[in-house]
Amino acid sequence: MKSKMFIYFAIMMMTAFFVTELSAQTDAGSSSKSGYHLLKKLEVGGEGGWDYLILDNASKRLFIARSTHADVVDAENGKKVGEVSGTNGIHGIALDENGFGYASNGRDSSVTVFDLKTLKEVTKLSVGQNPDAIIYDAFSKRVFAFNRRSSSVSAIDCATKTVAGTLALGGHPEFSVSDGKGMMYVNLDDKSEIAAFDAVKLEIKGRWSVAPGEKPSGLAMDTKNRRLFSVCDNKKMIVMNADNGKVIADLPIGENTDGAAFDSKTGFAFSANGEGNITVVKGEGDKYSVVENIVSQSNARTVAIDGSTGNIYLPTAQYGPNPEATADNPKPKAKMIKDSFVVLVFGK
Repeated sequence: MKSKMFIYFAIMMMTAFFVTELSAQTDAGSSSKSGYHLLKKLEVGGEGGWDYLILDNASKRLFIARSTHADVVDAENGKKVGEVSGTNGIHGIALDENGFGYASNGRDSSVTVFDLKTLKEVTKLSVGQNPDAIIYDAFSKRVFAFNRRSSSVSAIDCATKTVAGTLALGGHPEFSVSDGKGMMYVNLDDKSEIAAFDAVKLEIKGRWSVAPGEKPSGLAMDTKNRRLFSVCDNKKMIVMNADNGKVIADLPIGENTDGAAFDSKTGFAFSANGEGNITVVKGEGDKYSVVENIVSQSNARTVAIDGSTGNIYLPTAQYGPNPEATADNPKPKAKMIKDSFVVLVFGK
C-alpha cells in the first residue's frame, strides 16, 4: 500500500513539474521584448479596401478610409457606429480641435469637411490633384492635404473652412508630421527626400535626402528629441535630425511598409510592414536599434496610435488566390475575401 501511495505521489509531483515547466515555456515564447503583443482583433468587415486610419481620442472612435467612404468604428469592440459618405477615393482623415473632420478624396481632388457628431458633410473643398495623406496642425490651426499628382500641399483654414494657400513641393508627397511649433515635414517618395516647410508662411525650409533609404512612405516624429522616423520601400527606417536633416541611423525593417508611429511615453518607434510584422525601434541619445519584430498579419501596413495608452491599430484583410493573367489583364489582383476586414490592436 505504501509502495503504491509513493508511486502515485511521485507521478503527481512529476506531472505538476512538467505542467509548470510547459506553462513557463509558453509564457516565455509569447512574451515580447518591448512588451507589445496582440490585445484584440476588431472584426469590422464590410466592403472596400483601405488606406489611412486615425483615432479620435475624445470619443475613442476609429475613422478608417475605405475607398468610397470612411468607416467609423468603436475602438473598444470594433462595432461600426456610422460612416462618412460622399468621399470618392478617400485616402485619409484629419480631425481638428473644433469638432470637424476632413477627408481627402483622391478621385475627385477634393476634401470633404464633416461634423464629427453627425458625420454629415458641411462643405466640400477643391484642392490639388489626387489628395492622399491629410493631417491637422494645432499650431497653425490648419489642415494640410497632400496632393500626389500635382506634387503640392493645400492648406485649409479650419476657422473659415477655406483653402488658405497651396505650396509646390517638387515631388510626390506621402505621409507628413507636425512638430507642433510651426514646422511640417513630408516624405517625397519619388525624390527619396523629406521636405520641411513653414506651416504659416507656406515656405520650404529644407529638403533632405533619406539615403540610404529609398521611396519613403510612412513618417513619425519624436517632437521632444527632434527626430524623424521615415520608413522606406527598400526595407529601411531612416532616423533623421529634424533641425538639419542629418541622418542619425538607418535600421532594417520588414517589406511593404506604408505606416510609422511613435510613442512618446515609451520612446518606441514602429514600422507597420505588409509582409506581416511590426518592427519596433528604440533609441538612447543618437544610438538607435531594432528591439524586435512582432508578428502581425499580411497586408497590415498602415498604422494609427492612441497617444494616451500607446496602443497601435493596424487595418488588414484576407485575400483569395491571384487570378490567372490574361492579355487584357496581365497583372490581375487578388480579391479581398468578403467581411475579412479587421483592425489589429497591439499594446502592453
